[in-house]
Amino acid sequence: LNAGAEIITPNTFSTHRRNLEPSGLGERTEELTRRAVEIAQHATQATGGCAYVAGSISPLEDSYSPHHTPPDTTLAVEHSAMAECLAACGVDVLVVETMNTLREAVAATRSAIATGLPTLASVVCGRDSRLLSGETVSAAANALTALQPDALLINCGPAPDLHRPLHSLRANTALPIGAYGNVGFRDKNGAWLQTDAVQPEAYAAYARRWTRTGATLIGGCCGTTPAHIAALRKAFAQ
Repeated sequence: LNAGAEIITPNTFSTHRRNLEPSGLGERTEELTRRAVEIAQHATQATGGCAYVAGSISPLEDSYSPHHTPPDTTLAVEHSAMAECLAACGVDVLVVETMNTLREAVAATRSAIATGLPTLASVVCGRDSRLLSGETVSAAANALTALQPDALLINCGPAPDLHRPLHSLRANTALPIGAYGNVGFRDKNGAWLQTDAVQPEAYAAYARRWTRTGATLIGGCCGTTPAHIAALRKAFAQ
C-alpha cells in the first residue's frame, strides 16, 4: 500500500475448506477468512483508506494441476460457499484468480457474480499461451465474457510471456483486461528459474508492453515485492 497499490488481496487464496481440512483446520474456514480480510481492511485504513480489498478465490485443488479439478457440482457448491463468505466479510471486490481450467473459471466466476460484488476473473497460462488445461485463451474469453464480470485478466505466468495471452484476450472480449505476472517460472523438472523481471524496472517495462495490448489493470503475482509495485507506479505516472 505504501508503494502505491490501489487494490490489495487478503490472504484468502488458501482459506477455503478443502485446503484447510488436511491440516485439521477445515472448521475454521470462516474464522480464518474473516481474519485475513480484517487484516487487509486495517492496512487500507492505516494508509488512508484509498485502496480496495479484493477477496481472492482460488482453484479448489493445486493451481498447477488442472487434471485434479473437481466435478462441476462440487465446483458450484464450494466456490459459492467461498464467495458468499468473502462477501459477508465485507470485501470490496472478488477476484477469481489463477484458474487453470475453463470449467472452474466459469463456475467460480458465476459464484462470485452471484454475490452482487464487482468481480475480476483471471486465468493462468503456460508458456504456450494456453490455459494449463490446454484450452485456448479465446475460448476462456468467450465463455467468461458471457457471464459479464467486470474485467478479465491473466495472472501467475512469467512476466516476459504475458503479452501473448493478453493479445488473445483483447481480441475476444470488449471487457476491461489486465495482467499480473510472476518474476520467474518452473521448468519441466519443477525447478524455479528467475527471469529479468525479478528486477522491478524490468518488470515495469514488461507491464508497459501489456498496456499496449489494452491492459488497464496491472499488478504483481509470485515473487513481486513492494519495489515492483513502486516501479509500476513510477512507470505509469510518467
